[in-house]
Amino acid sequence: MVVLVELPLTANGKLDRAGLPEPVWVGEVVRRAVTPVEEILCGLFAEVLGVVEVGVDTGFFVAGGHSLLATRLVARVRSALGVELSVRDVFEAPTVAGLAERIVVGVGGVVRPVLRAVGVGERPERVPLSFAQQRLWFLYRLEGPSATYNIPLVMRLVGELDVAALCAGLRDVVVRHESLRTLFPEEGGVAWQRVVQPGVLGWGVEVVRGEPDLEEWVRYRFDLASEVPVRAWLSVVDGAHVLVVVLHHIAGDGWSMRPLAADLARAYAARCAGRAPDWAPLPVQYADF
Repeated sequence: MVVLVELPLTANGKLDRAGLPEPVWVGEVVRRAVTPVEEILCGLFAEVLGVVEVGVDTGFFVAGGHSLLATRLVARVRSALGVELSVRDVFEAPTVAGLAERIVVGVGGVVRPVLRAVGVGERPERVPLSFAQQRLWFLYRLEGPSATYNIPLVMRLVGELDVAALCAGLRDVVVRHESLRTLFPEEGGVAWQRVVQPGVLGWGVEVVRGEPDLEEWVRYRFDLASEVPVRAWLSVVDGAHVLVVVLHHIAGDGWSMRPLAADLARAYAARCAGRAPDWAPLPVQYADF
């Protein structure tokens, strides 16, 4: 911002745009980290925001952050420092300096302990729904089967495609993640999670020879009590392919798409090579949470 005593005018009294001085960018004064915690937080801020460098006074939201990125930042802090922050902390103290002060509290520099990690334990016969699942189940029962809470992923696949490998890879992904093969039966107005075991999972990709019926597919109405919350179609027309995967919100959200896509890419590559994917078993599943 350039402050002028008065605006330059032409002989006719109009604004002389050509006479305006060139703004001189002096740059932001970046105050460097002085403690190990600030140094780590600067790196995490830059990683999450996708920038080269931040200073300890850089505002997370001023620099392009938002609530989803704040959630990611909290997860990065948990992994890097073993410290449990909340998204609210990021909103209330949105700078590196502010968060560092919240992390290191007390005279002796006592650091907030991380919350107990989710572990695999003995499950009850009927695994209850999480609060998020209860919300989606209530809306499902209120509205009835509908496409309101569908999350569609539509991809046009260019080039040669091994259809059998893609179908097998998608099934590998569904087998890997219990949330994708969980039913929600109900008794007496109370629903619970019932995970379908891979050996009895009758799930597969529906291959269609012809133009894709996108409107019908993305608006598929799930019966959450009797079918798993994910469907997939593959349209084949003159060598071109369109893949449609529809996930019900009770089993995932927008963030779920990135790990699912990564797992699918890995599974497809493995199946193209004639083998099963060699990924390590997941340490926990959603039902453990």
